[in-house]
Amino acid sequence: MEEERTGRFDEETDPRIDELGAAVSRLRRELAGHPAPLPDRDAAEDELAALDAMARAGTPDVSRLRRSLLLVAGAVGSVSALAPALGAVRAAVDRFGGLPDAPPAARPEGAAEPDAADVPRPREG
Repeated sequence: MEEERTGRFDEETDPRIDELGAAVSRLRRELAGHPAPLPDRDAAEDELAALDAMARAGTPDVSRLRRSLLLVAGAVGSVSALAPALGAVRAAVDRFGGLPDAPPAARPEGAAEPDAADVPRPREG
């Protein structure tokens, strides 16, 4: 079954890809079942579709993953019922690598490099 999903045979699948795909699927289901009208629902659904496509391709671009995550979070981040599923997508995206370093000119002199722990989690309430 996994070979059909990725389209690759005799290759080990990256567990991060599987985790991302599962998290995106869960959030898509929960968003589809959420009864309240959301003004940015279409944008969230589009970005979730993009995340799913990147996961299926098998080699997602980390900066594109993060951009899609930000757009989804902006669209549904205030909906507490979706926070656990959104958090799972964020965790899955984070597994693909840390935040890109800021250019030296943009980082204050002597400031430490950014750490994934410094990035706020989605609000849960």
